[in-house]
Amino acid sequence: MRKYLLSVLCLIGSINLINAQESQTENSQDLKVEASLVNPSNLINDGSIELSVTGGKAPYTYKWTDQKTSLKSNKAVKLVEGLTYDVIVTDANGNSSTGSYRIKAESITEHFNGFFKPLVDNMGAILFWDPFAAIGVYDPVIYADVKRVATPSWTMNTDDVYTLKKWQKQDKAKVKKGEVIAIVQRGDSEEIVKALADGELKHLVKEGNVIFNPENGEDVIEQGAHYLAEIKYDEPIALTHPNGDLQKNAIPFIVIWLVLGATFFTIRMGFINFRGFKHSLELARGKYDDPNAPGNITHFQALATAVSATVGLGNIAGVAVAVSLGGAGATFWMVVAGFLGMSSKFVECTLGVKYRNITEDGRVFGGPMNYLRYGLEKRNMKGLGKFLAGFFAILGVGASFGGGNMFQANQSFEILSGQFPALEGNGFIFGTVVAVLVGVVIIGGINSIAKVTGKIVPFMAAVYVIGALIVIGANISNIGPAFSAIFDGAFSPSALKGGILGVLIVGFQRAAFSNEAGVGSAAIAHSAAKTNHPPSEGFVALLEPFIDTVVVCTLTALVLIFTGKHEVPGIGGAQLTSDAFASVISWFPYVLSAAVFLFAFSTMISWSYYGMRAWTYLFGRSKKSEMIYKFLFLIFVVVGASISLGAVLDFSDMMILAMSFPNIIGLYIMSGEVREDLREYFRKLKAGELFTNQMPE
Repeated sequence: MRKYLLSVLCLIGSINLINAQESQTENSQDLKVEASLVNPSNLINDGSIELSVTGGKAPYTYKWTDQKTSLKSNKAVKLVEGLTYDVIVTDANGNSSTGSYRIKAESITEHFNGFFKPLVDNMGAILFWDPFAAIGVYDPVIYADVKRVATPSWTMNTDDVYTLKKWQKQDKAKVKKGEVIAIVQRGDSEEIVKALADGELKHLVKEGNVIFNPENGEDVIEQGAHYLAEIKYDEPIALTHPNGDLQKNAIPFIVIWLVLGATFFTIRMGFINFRGFKHSLELARGKYDDPNAPGNITHFQALATAVSATVGLGNIAGVAVAVSLGGAGATFWMVVAGFLGMSSKFVECTLGVKYRNITEDGRVFGGPMNYLRYGLEKRNMKGLGKFLAGFFAILGVGASFGGGNMFQANQSFEILSGQFPALEGNGFIFGTVVAVLVGVVIIGGINSIAKVTGKIVPFMAAVYVIGALIVIGANISNIGPAFSAIFDGAFSPSALKGGILGVLIVGFQRAAFSNEAGVGSAAIAHSAAKTNHPPSEGFVALLEPFIDTVVVCTLTALVLIFTGKHEVPGIGGAQLTSDAFASVISWFPYVLSAAVFLFAFSTMISWSYYGMRAWTYLFGRSKKSEMIYKFLFLIFVVVGASISLGAVLDFSDMMILAMSFPNIIGLYIMSGEVREDLREYFRKLKAGELFTNQMPE
């Protein structure tokens, strides 16, 4: 009997062991991943990868290298053709499978875009490298200390008044995600508010009080006025991208490079940005214009040409993006950086005139190529000078074809076709017309460019400034809340905006990218000015960051804040600014579209001169060489408006920022020389030795 019982037990044990092995085999079955790669058209950045997973145990997670694709999504869209994307598929048991996929590029534009995207990434890794995070000075990861609870169904355009009817949980109570914490009255209806996370509840509104009233200017302006509670996490939570990568603040090296340089020159020149401001206005209005001085254009024309190259889409769309990302507080740091940049412009444009070369036929060759080469050669740094000058010239040519040309044509066409649907699909025609207009101006050289910019810049600036002042004036009752939001946001911003560091960097970055102080481009235009005294042109040049950043960028930011549009999520930069103007002047978006075109047009003609001078430095000063460059420049106008080039434009736009590396190195070395020239200039000014026009007061 025992023998039979033992046999039965062994049989049962064997069956269980077999079943367990089969179950284990089933659960550990290898994941099988099949991918469907789609390139639906010849347009760039519209590729997609869809995965089909079998085996393992659902649910699956998908860790894509594409940061905008969710961990829960088996499909990645809007991908760059020609690039490799990796994905790790993991099942519920922790088993994983890794795959690499590449959507084949087919059209010429897709091949170009796929080729330049890695270059953009590599260039960005240098320009936007964060040295402080790299050496462990601070933790770049963005953490959220609290989860803010918004009023249910609230939107920026709401007409309803929201009132906190009753709290369901006491202040400082511990709550769980999903618990009902309050009841909100919205008009005649009630809405239930649930906890969005686990933690300690903090009431922001007293029971019976109004949470948000669209008729109250303070509510419209104040950052986050629609929040009724905060839930403090037990431990700060790191914010992540949709694909699970950590969100990080960065202090980009290029911003450090530009802002530290501007700060150094401000101190080195004895705060010339403030004490020289009055004299710079006198120079710009022609008080010291000497008609017999060497050069081609007046102080004002040089200023207008340089301003036309910097005032552009960044002042409209870029500021909207900056304020959306950094909040109202970014405006304060933008203004600070603008004032500092005035000193960089002073130094580089003084040197631009000092080391210029004027040929027998009156053509002027100046700018960083000259002062980097000959200024450093004078200091026994001939090799370094030649290298920096050549490097700057190469970047200058690339920047003029891209950021100063194709980018402007491309973006102005997109904005205008959005406002005027008849233009859609006619990029080639639009580009050809613009190329003809640009060609008519640039064939005449700097004199022709200066005459056109001297008329366009004051006109477009006046239209934009007047429009902005009208919008601000219509919302003047919001002036208190607006400036309160700016200063509060600058020094005590929400952690969700990246903290004070994030707001400061966003503001500094927008200013540095907009006014190009330290880039050296403006020195090329100012070197053509009629003057016997190089520092005089430095004084005129310091007005550029003031006009571009302190005035135009700040007005854009104020329009957004005064109208409350800085709180609207999910809208593109230019459209956000357009909506803000339209809230007061319904037809102004059409004027704004025209202004965008004028901004882009004036930027193109100014950058054509910058690029041509860089070109002639590399390939000779003959008029034939100049005509070859102008012809190429006009071709790129048509190309830029006709097709979307994506990473090509990004790469060439980055070259403008890269120009600051060789330029600021030279400015540091020659700053002492500029300071001595400034002292001598002030001596002559006080002694009355400068030529003075008799102008009516």
